[in-house]
Amino acid sequence: MECPGCGETGVRTLFHGRDRLYRTTDKEFLLVECKTCRLIRLEPKPTPEESARYYPPEYWFNPDENTASKLEETYRRIVLRDHLNFVLRAIENSGENALVVDVGCGGGLLLRMLRERGLAVLGLETSHLAATTAWTRNRVAVVCGDLSESPIERGTCAVVTMFHVLEHLHDPVSYLRSARDLLLANGRLVVQVPNASSWQFLMFGEHWNGVDVPRHLVNYRQRDLENLLEYCGFEVVRRKHFSLRDNPAGFASSVAPGLDPMARRVRNVHESPAMKLTKDLLYFGLLLAAVPFTLFEAACGAGSTIMVEARKKA
Repeated sequence: MECPGCGETGVRTLFHGRDRLYRTTDKEFLLVECKTCRLIRLEPKPTPEESARYYPPEYWFNPDENTASKLEETYRRIVLRDHLNFVLRAIENSGENALVVDVGCGGGLLLRMLRERGLAVLGLETSHLAATTAWTRNRVAVVCGDLSESPIERGTCAVVTMFHVLEHLHDPVSYLRSARDLLLANGRLVVQVPNASSWQFLMFGEHWNGVDVPRHLVNYRQRDLENLLEYCGFEVVRRKHFSLRDNPAGFASSVAPGLDPMARRVRNVHESPAMKLTKDLLYFGLLLAAVPFTLFEAACGAGSTIMVEARKKA
């Protein structure tokens, strides 16, 4: 197939991969690198209908009413502060007092945290169940549908965010151009993706959580992401390579995917209360142990995620 980055067909195979985390399929895929532009992508590329089968019904976080889930939500609020502060600064940089739209908002916790700071927020989700969760749990309004066909008025948004969205898209160009249309003249786009030029990718290869076969269709290096944004009419003005929510967790889930709490929940792993607590504590221990390394790799510009703020080019 043609490379989505340059249109060439020559590739070299990096490795074979399966769904290690959620085990939605036994099918084997290839991760290939374009010989011309070196963009890394999944082959064979699933159709949109196939891709839908690789997303578990509760792919996002939906807390129960029990004490453990409430503690987990508190933890998520803490680790989301990196994202929250990055978005707040982007809003400040825009100088606009207008709507903030989070594309792929999942259960809506980030939007709730933004709304608690007095901001007008709106979510966009392709999953009806996720949109329902965002409203019932976090009381944030969500439009259920595709960004390129959303009813949001053009030129009305201060910031559009896409956290871990682009790597899942069959047509990222149309999404980014639609986001550009939504923004006010000085509006900002905030994007985060796994970083395929990270030390974690070099260390773990096909076992790196960031490749997430078969859900991630493209694996972006920083230059790939910035080239895509420039092509779609954006100029990157700020970068961040560390996320307290994602970088240590990605390391821990690469080392021990069987301990990942979301994966265990999605796969309906039968656990006694004592076993669940033991696995949760082991996973949390891995998270803590990964923090120094993930901080260091990020300080060297090789963190396992890239978060950028971009503005519209004139």
